[in-house]
Amino acid sequence: MKNAVIGNNKQKANLIVLGAVPRLLYLLQQETSSTELRTECAVVLGSLAMGTENNVKSLLDCHIIPALLQGLLSPDLKFIEACLRCLRTIFISPVTPEDLLYTDATVISHLMALLSRSRYTQEYICQIFSHCCKLQHWHSCGFKSLPQPLLCANGPDHQTILFNHGAVQNIAHLLVSTSYKVRMQALKCFSVLAFENPQVSMTLVNVLVDGELLPQIFVKMLQRDKPIEMQLTSAKCLTSMCRAGAIRTDDSCIVLKTLPCLVRMCSKDRLLEERVEGAETLAYLIETDVELQRIASITDHLIVMLADYFKYPSSVSAITDIKRLDHDLKHAHELRQAAFKLYASLGANDEDIRKKIIETENMMDRIVNGLSESSIKVRLAAVRCLHSLSRSVQQLRTSFQDHAVWKPLMKLLQNAPNEILVVASSTLCNLLLEFSPSKEPILESGAIELLCSLTQSENLALRVNGIWALMNMAFQAEQKIKSDILRGLSTEQLFQLLSDSDVNVLMKTLGLLRNLLSTRPHIDHIMSTHGKQIMQAVTLILEGEHNIEVKEQTLCILANIADGTTAKELIMTNDDILQKIKYYMSHSNAKLQLAATLCISNLIWNEEEGSQERQDKLRDMGIVDILHKLSQSSDSNLCDRAKTALQQYLA
Repeated sequence: MKNAVIGNNKQKANLIVLGAVPRLLYLLQQETSSTELRTECAVVLGSLAMGTENNVKSLLDCHIIPALLQGLLSPDLKFIEACLRCLRTIFISPVTPEDLLYTDATVISHLMALLSRSRYTQEYICQIFSHCCKLQHWHSCGFKSLPQPLLCANGPDHQTILFNHGAVQNIAHLLVSTSYKVRMQALKCFSVLAFENPQVSMTLVNVLVDGELLPQIFVKMLQRDKPIEMQLTSAKCLTSMCRAGAIRTDDSCIVLKTLPCLVRMCSKDRLLEERVEGAETLAYLIETDVELQRIASITDHLIVMLADYFKYPSSVSAITDIKRLDHDLKHAHELRQAAFKLYASLGANDEDIRKKIIETENMMDRIVNGLSESSIKVRLAAVRCLHSLSRSVQQLRTSFQDHAVWKPLMKLLQNAPNEILVVASSTLCNLLLEFSPSKEPILESGAIELLCSLTQSENLALRVNGIWALMNMAFQAEQKIKSDILRGLSTEQLFQLLSDSDVNVLMKTLGLLRNLLSTRPHIDHIMSTHGKQIMQAVTLILEGEHNIEVKEQTLCILANIADGTTAKELIMTNDDILQKIKYYMSHSNAKLQLAATLCISNLIWNEEEGSQERQDKLRDMGIVDILHKLSQSSDSNLCDRAKTALQQYLA
C-alpha cells in the first residue's frame, strides 16, 4: 500500500474510498499489533494526508487525530516520529481546525516533553505549534481595523496556552540546532507566538541561548547569506517584538537590520510570496512610527520599487518556469494589496512622502481601480491607501479632485462589509472637509442618507465616522445642507447619539450641533424648528456626569444660540439654563468659565434689540458681581472676556 500511494493522488483516493482508513487506524491502535506494523500504518496514513484536502477531511472524519495523539504515549521513538509526521501533515492543511490540538490539556505538555527526543520530533512539533497557534494571520492582519475577538470559545488563546506550557524556554535552544529544518521551524514558531503579543515579546528580549540574547540571534539570521525564508521569518520576529514595545523603534537592530532586510524582500527579483510577505511585514513595522516611515521611504527607492507590484507578477528570470508564471498570474492581486498596504503605512504621517507616492506613475488610477476589484483584500488595502493619502489637504484639493475619487468611494460604501466601511467612511470624513472640492458632488450623490444610516450602526467605529463626517459636512455649509442633515438624522436619533455611552460619539455629535448652529440666520432658523429639543439636549448634558471637554463643547453651543437674534429668547426664558450658565461662570475649570462667560457676553450685547431687558434680568441674578470677580482673574483670556462683557453694561 505504501509503495502504491506515494506521489499518486488517484491511488490515495481509491484506497480511501475502499475503506482503508478505518482499518489502518484499527491496526494502529491495537495493543497486539507489533510496533513495526503500527509504524507502517502511521506512514501510510501520513502519505494519504499528503494528498488533496478531501483526503484530509476523510481522515479527520475517521477521528485520526485522537488516535495519533494516543500513539505519542508509546515508548518507541520511530513510531512516535511517524505519528508526529502524520499529525504535522494534517495540521498544516487549511481544513483542519487548530482547536483539535487543545481539546485535551495534557497533549501540549506531552509534546513539550517529546521535544528533547530527536531532531525529527523537534522539527515536527515546532511545525505543529506554528500551524496551531492562531491569532489573526499576518496576511489578514488587522492594521487599524477593529480588534477581532481573539479567544477561542473556551478561555485563553493559543499563544497564551503555549506560552504557559513553557514554549519559549523549550524552543529557544532549537534556534542553534545543527539541523537547518529544526532552526527554521523553531524560528517560525517564535514569529507566530510573538505576533501582537506583548507578553511573549517582552519575554523573548531577555532569553539567552548559549550566552547570546535572542534578538542578537534573530539579527544573525537576517543576514544576506542566509536563506530568504530564514531572513523573512526572523524579520517578522523582530517586527513583532518592536510593535509590542519590547524593542525600541530607533534600536539599530530595527533601523539598520530589520527594515533594510524587509525592503530587500520587495525587490523585483524576489519570488511573489516573498515580495508580498516582505511588503506586508514592512507595512506593519512602520505603521505607527514616523521616523521609520521616513527611513523606509528613502531606502532603495522603495516608493518606485512598489510601482512594479502593479506590473510584473513574476521577475523575468522566473519566467523560464511556465508553472511559476501561471501561479503568479493567479496571485497577482496579492501583490497589489501588499503594495497598497505598504503605501498606506508610508504615507500615514508625512506630507512629503504622500506627495511622492501620488506622483508615482498612475498611482491615483491604480487606487481607483483597486477600489472596485473583485478581491475584498485588494479593495480594503486600496481604501486604506486612499485614507492615508486623504490626510493631506494639498492632495484633497488636487489629485483627489482630478480623479473624482469620491465616485468609486461612494460606490464602495454601498453594502460593504464593516471592515471596509470603517476605512471608507474615515476617508469620506476627510473628503468632506470644508476646503475639499469633492464636497459638492458627494452631497449630490446621497451622502447624507448614507451617513445618517451609519450613525445607527451597532459598530462603534462606524457610528463615530458617520457623525464625524456629518460634522465636517455641516462646517460652514449653506442652510439647505444643514436642514437636510437635521431631517436625515431625526430628533430621536440625535438624542440617541447624545446619550451614547462612547464619549467620542458624544463629542462629534456636539461638534455637529455646534457647526449646524453657526451664522445668525441659520441659528434662528434651526432653533425655530428644533429649539425645544436642542435646549432639552443641552440641559441633559449639563446635568449629566460628563468630562470637561463635553461640558465645554455644550456651553459653546449655548454661546452660539445666544448669538442668534430670536434664538436668544430660548435661553432668556429658560431660568434653569440661566442658573446653569451662572454656575459654570464660577466653576473651578477656566475653560468652562470662559465658555459660560461667552454665553453671557452674547446675551447682553448692546447693539441688539432688547439688550436692556436682558442686562437687567441678568444683573438681578447676580451675574454682574461674578463678572467683576472674573475681571480680576489670573487667566488673561478669562479676564479679557469678563471685561468685554462688563463694558456692555457701561456703554
